[in-house]
Amino acid sequence: MTRQIRFNAFDMNCVAHQSSGMWRHPDDRSANYKDLSYWTELAKLLERGTFDGIFIADVLGTYDVYGGTNEAAIRHGAQVPVGDPVLLISAMAAVTENLGFGVTAGTAYEHPYPFARRMSTLDHLTKGRVGWNVVTGYLPSAARNMGNEDQLEHDDRYDHADEYLEVLYKLWEGSWEDDAVIRDRETGVFTDPAKVHEIGHKGKHFTVPGIHISEPSPQRTPVIYQAGASSRGIAFAAGNAEAIFVAAPTKAVLKSTVSKIRDALEAAGRDRYSARIYTLLTIITDETPEKAQAKHEDFLQYASHEGALVFMSGWMGIDLSQYDLDEPVGNVKSNAIQSIIANYEESAALGEKFTVRDIARLGAIGGLGPTIVGSGSQIADQLQEWVEETDVDGFNLAYAITPGTFEDIVEFVIPELRKRGAYPDSYVEGTLRNKLHGKGDRLPADHTGAQYRVGARAVF
Repeated sequence: MTRQIRFNAFDMNCVAHQSSGMWRHPDDRSANYKDLSYWTELAKLLERGTFDGIFIADVLGTYDVYGGTNEAAIRHGAQVPVGDPVLLISAMAAVTENLGFGVTAGTAYEHPYPFARRMSTLDHLTKGRVGWNVVTGYLPSAARNMGNEDQLEHDDRYDHADEYLEVLYKLWEGSWEDDAVIRDRETGVFTDPAKVHEIGHKGKHFTVPGIHISEPSPQRTPVIYQAGASSRGIAFAAGNAEAIFVAAPTKAVLKSTVSKIRDALEAAGRDRYSARIYTLLTIITDETPEKAQAKHEDFLQYASHEGALVFMSGWMGIDLSQYDLDEPVGNVKSNAIQSIIANYEESAALGEKFTVRDIARLGAIGGLGPTIVGSGSQIADQLQEWVEETDVDGFNLAYAITPGTFEDIVEFVIPELRKRGAYPDSYVEGTLRNKLHGKGDRLPADHTGAQYRVGARAVF
C-alpha cells in the first residue's frame, strides 16, 4: 500500500522567514504580510491543496548574534519587522473549512493563565482547527527585552515548560466538565457551578488557584506541536507532542532523528506513530525539469548569503562572522538550538564536510532544511524516497517566494502525488486532531495531558 504524504506550509508574519534576500524578487509578495488579504488568499490556496495546515513561526527578539549586533538582521529583514501570528488565525479560519492552524508561542514570556484563554478562544472560533507550537525560546535578545540578562540554560527551559504545560492541561482538561454549560432558560442557570472546578496549582514557577475562564472548546487542548530535536527536546515531545517538526540536511540524518523520536514516544508509553513528524523542505518546481532549474538559478540571484549567516548565527548561538568562510563547522556547544549542531556533526561523521561558506550557500534558500529542484514528477519521486527511507510522515514546506512556491506545489507536485495514490484527495472530517490522527477530537488516553482531565483529578 502506498504511504500517504502530508504537507504543512511554513510561514511567518514577516518578510524574510527562511530564505534570505528573496523579498527582493519581483514575484515575491511577502512584503504584503501586513495585509489580511495575503493571509486569507494563502489559506484558500493551501486548502485547495489539502495541506494539513499552515504553521506560523514567531520570535520576540532580533537575531543579534551575527557580528554582535542586530544591524545585519534589520538590514536584511531577517524576521524583523515581525507581527503577532495569533491575530491572523481568525481571518484565515473565516475563509476556510478544513485547514489547520499551528501558531507559535513561547513558554518563557507569558503567564499560562491568559494564554489558556487565548487558545481556547481560537479553538472555538476555528471549530477546533488550532494547534500550538510550544517553543521555549532561543534568542538572548528576547530574554533581555523581557528584563532578563539571558535566557535559561537549554534544559532548564524545558523544565520550566513542563510546569507551564501542566498548568495548561489542568485548565483545559480538568477545570470544566463537558456538560457544565446547561443554558437553562427556565431556571436562569447558564453554567452549573458544581461542574466547574478550581485547579489549585502551586508549583515552582506558577501559582494558579482558580478556574479556567473559558468553557471547553472542541478540542479542549489544542493540538500540541513541537520543534525541538535535541535530547531534552525529544524527551519533552515524547510526552506532549502530537505533531513534531524537524530539520535535517540529509536523509541519513533525518532517518536517525525520526527513529529517536519514535523510540522516545514508545518509551513514554505512547504509540510510535502517535505524533506526525514533518521535516523542513523547500521545493522549487515547474512544468519541466529545465524550467525548474531556470527558476532556481533565477532565485539564486536574489539570495543573501550574509542574511543566511544572520539566521544561522541566531539558530546556532554562534557568531559566524568570526569564522573564515572556508572553516569547517566543528564540535561546537550551543545554548540555542542544539539539534542544529548535532545535525552538522552527524553529517560530517558521514563524510560530508560542512564549512561556513556551505552554511551560507545552502541556507540562503530554505534555511535549515534542504532544497530540491525538479518537475512535478521528479519532486514526487524524491518525496516518496524520503518517506520510504526515513519513516517521516510528511514535509513542513518553506518557501523561496510567496505565494509562488506554494502555488507551484499545488499546480505541479500535488496532482502527481495524487495520481500515485500518495496524497489525500480530501480532508478527514472533524477537528485538526482528528484530521491528523483519525482518533477523535480530544487528547488520547496515553497522552500526558489526559491525566489532568475531569475524572482524574487525584493527580492535582
